[in-house]
Amino acid sequence: MYIIKLLFIIVSIFLLSSCGSSSSDSDISVNTGNLRISCVGDSITAGTGLSNPSQESYPSQLASMLGTGWEVGNFGKKSATVLKSGTTPYWNTSTFVPSHEYNPDIVVIMLGTNDAKPINWANKSQFIEHYSELIQGYKTLPSQPKVYICYPPPVYAEVAGITDARIKNEIIPKITQIASLNGVEIIDIYTTLSNKKALFPDKVHPNKEGARILAEKIYQTIY
Repeated sequence: MYIIKLLFIIVSIFLLSSCGSSSSDSDISVNTGNLRISCVGDSITAGTGLSNPSQESYPSQLASMLGTGWEVGNFGKKSATVLKSGTTPYWNTSTFVPSHEYNPDIVVIMLGTNDAKPINWANKSQFIEHYSELIQGYKTLPSQPKVYICYPPPVYAEVAGITDARIKNEIIPKITQIASLNGVEIIDIYTTLSNKKALFPDKVHPNKEGARILAEKIYQTIY
């Protein structure tokens, strides 16, 4: 669908150029903008731990893979949670509104790691409701984006109370339910980065190579 849309944009520009049309002498309005992706998430999306997040984070590497005709916005925020009762609800972060105003054609959400902290997961009964509300907020944007939600990557040690067992056995099953309830596709980042402990220097955040693998998985899914 996105390839067809991109081809339409290119053909439209060519036809207007051939006819010598311009905004000043034509009433025809053609959308010549790039396809946009809002990458919504926590510090893993933001690129925490990387020496140069603006180039090495997964959204930046995804943008390089997609190339001309695409724009990728990094709307990751450290410590962000799906849960509104969490310590840092994504809803209250400085990236929440901009991720909507970006007018995306695609939204990729990767949250849940910080929800796995015991202080946050105490309210796990609200996780499905709040995640569903987050998804619907994007799906009903004027741009009507296609929304993908990701299984978070594995963690390779207990950090701040986050355990891999909780990610695998509690967070992921709920995300599976959420995808079914909201008619969205899952991107399985957990399996993609399993058995790759060496790519997680602090046991939670992937390094540049890990971010590249993550970006490749998303690229293969959406393109």
